[in-house]
Amino acid sequence: MHACDINRMMLSVAISVAVSLLLLQNTLVCSFSPSVLNCNSKVLSTPLAVLKATPPSESLDASIIPESSSSSSSSSVVAKKRKSWFPVKPEDALLTQYDTIVRGAYVRHVVLETQDMSDVAMKMYLKVDFASMEQKDKLDPFGKLAKDLSACIKSKEEGGKIGWIDNPFHSIISSGGGSGMNDLVSDLISQSVIEELFQARPKGGDILKIQDKTKQIWHLVRVDDLLIDYVPNSIRTTVDDGVVVEGQNDDMMRFKQKGVNKVITTRSKLKGFGMTAVAPKIGMIVEEQQEQQQQQQKIQAARTYHIATSGCQMNVADSERLAGVLENKLKLSQAKTPGKADVVILNTCSIRDHAEQKVYDALGPFAARKRRGEPLALVVSGCVAQQEGEALLKRVPEIDLVMGPQYVSRLDDLLDDVSRGHQVVATDPTLLSEDLSRPVRGHDVRAWVNVIHGCNEHCTYCVVPGVRGVEQSRSMESILKECMYLAEAGYKEVTLLGQNIDAYGRDLHPRRTFSDLLHYLNQGIPNGTIERIRYVTSHPRYFSDRVIDAVASLDKVCECFHMPFQSGDDEVLKNMRRGYTFDSYMKIIDKIKERAPDAAICGDVIVGFPGETDDQFKRTLELMERVKFDNLNTFAYSPRPNTEAALWDNQVPDDIKAERLQMVQRLAAQHGLERSQRYVGKVVEVLVEDRNPRNGDQVMGRTRQNRQVFFDGNIGVLKGQLVDVKIIEARTWSLLGEVV
Repeated sequence: MHACDINRMMLSVAISVAVSLLLLQNTLVCSFSPSVLNCNSKVLSTPLAVLKATPPSESLDASIIPESSSSSSSSSVVAKKRKSWFPVKPEDALLTQYDTIVRGAYVRHVVLETQDMSDVAMKMYLKVDFASMEQKDKLDPFGKLAKDLSACIKSKEEGGKIGWIDNPFHSIISSGGGSGMNDLVSDLISQSVIEELFQARPKGGDILKIQDKTKQIWHLVRVDDLLIDYVPNSIRTTVDDGVVVEGQNDDMMRFKQKGVNKVITTRSKLKGFGMTAVAPKIGMIVEEQQEQQQQQQKIQAARTYHIATSGCQMNVADSERLAGVLENKLKLSQAKTPGKADVVILNTCSIRDHAEQKVYDALGPFAARKRRGEPLALVVSGCVAQQEGEALLKRVPEIDLVMGPQYVSRLDDLLDDVSRGHQVVATDPTLLSEDLSRPVRGHDVRAWVNVIHGCNEHCTYCVVPGVRGVEQSRSMESILKECMYLAEAGYKEVTLLGQNIDAYGRDLHPRRTFSDLLHYLNQGIPNGTIERIRYVTSHPRYFSDRVIDAVASLDKVCECFHMPFQSGDDEVLKNMRRGYTFDSYMKIIDKIKERAPDAAICGDVIVGFPGETDDQFKRTLELMERVKFDNLNTFAYSPRPNTEAALWDNQVPDDIKAERLQMVQRLAAQHGLERSQRYVGKVVEVLVEDRNPRNGDQVMGRTRQNRQVFFDGNIGVLKGQLVDVKIIEARTWSLLGEVV
């Protein structure tokens, strides 16, 4: 029997059970026959349901595109007319073709007899009750689905495993240089299904519904991960972004993410002593045979590294991942002093004013070491690296590697080129794959967990979309798996990270939501391990009632909302391209206060945005008075490179911006103290994190609302413990207490 022949009796029983469950949930009304499900609910009229890219100003509902054509390339996209907007799907944002960088995919499948059955199976996957599942099944609900429903006898017991398959449209594969994996798994999945899968240009975490027309069966194909090629020298597509867009606004498009990959093999001599830049051999001591002398010479190998990090939590998390590559893959250890490190990485931030100059200043001492001929690998990573790209090499030729945030997991590949004496630029937009090297965490009680990278919003003042690219969500299963590693290591708190975390899952297929993720993690993380789940940062445009309900009801999710408002004036918000108003923002705040009255509400504000008048600024103060934030991050507007607002001619004078900044800071401090005073006399649960750096007899922890609490205690005994503390004194941004 063919490995995926239909066992009608077993499948009918399984589907019957599935339909019964769905009937109980009132999600479908179905009639069952021995071999076919006839669903009265609306089903997809195409084997591929792919989310349509929509501008933030348009509806975010998924829509169906026509069935894939028999194109010879997965990057051949039919021209379509839409409103002018930046690329919002990762595959559309690529400057190098999808088939050039995606060599293959690790896939699993569920085989079903009819389209109706595949619809039911997909609904089961999306609506599964995690609370009733065993722990191993919570980590892999798709595998559970395959075991319960798949008609593929050979793969179902392994959770539908097919394994790695080649992209038949990749140049190496199409020319006969592939791994042969497609032939090896041909009894599980046909070549036509593989071709249709890659024509859809999937990402890791996507599940696509594809019909095998030759066998009259349906596959739910899950892409667990992609095999991404690092292309040393970018190959540009002839059609920008892979999509032909009519009426595209060229002025606006110049603010989208740009980049290039380049390997410079011939380096000029450096100033000073006229030395040629030298880099150590990275990873191990390399023995090179000299042809003329017929002897082996040991080349100095890198043994230590130093990472200097600036910027937001996302940069901190990236630095932990960089350290993971250096330690776990390349076997380096952290240098005791930066000046002695063999590999130096400056992980940069471009949000603040004069960010580029600060990077050049920081490079000075390390560039001097290079000019003296020391074997040092000098790397600039992060947002300034993505922003400036090859220009950094022209300004500071001592730099060996310039790499954007999307290349963190490829650090070992990039350093391999550096160790050969090359200069490397890696800023070409790319797709993300799961990082197999575990981060080296900066703390042993709380940890950062990335859930979505990039941002599609393109606020007119913000550099993030241009330096971190479009939104790319990790799968819920990958996120839970990372949390489980942390739980096993004894961590008690995780903070989920995303520049726009409420957009989580809208790039996945099928589409997921951030509230889905919160429920999944709350049920998937075993009790008694990780006690708290936090997240940053929300966007008022996408914030949903479901998230408020999740925070109010889920025991592990902390009662703290970070809701940047940026301005209180509607016209300023429109010019910022924020997508909400004073009133719509306050509706969110009112709902939070109603459903989670004890929650903390934090925010961000920018003063002195171009064109902001005194009356418009007063609206910001009015909003602050209405909300009374527990904590407020305050910023004076500063023009950033490659942003629209930086080019406007109605800039606010610096002295006015400084005055307004002082006003919001004073009011924020007043509200902060007022919000702290509500804790006095109450007993709160505190997770102990560290020793108080100013008082060795005290420890420091945080409430569920993220308020710092200091109290007397032994850090060696209390670290990582949940302690009941009575608050005896309120301070502006912290509390003083005593153990109950």
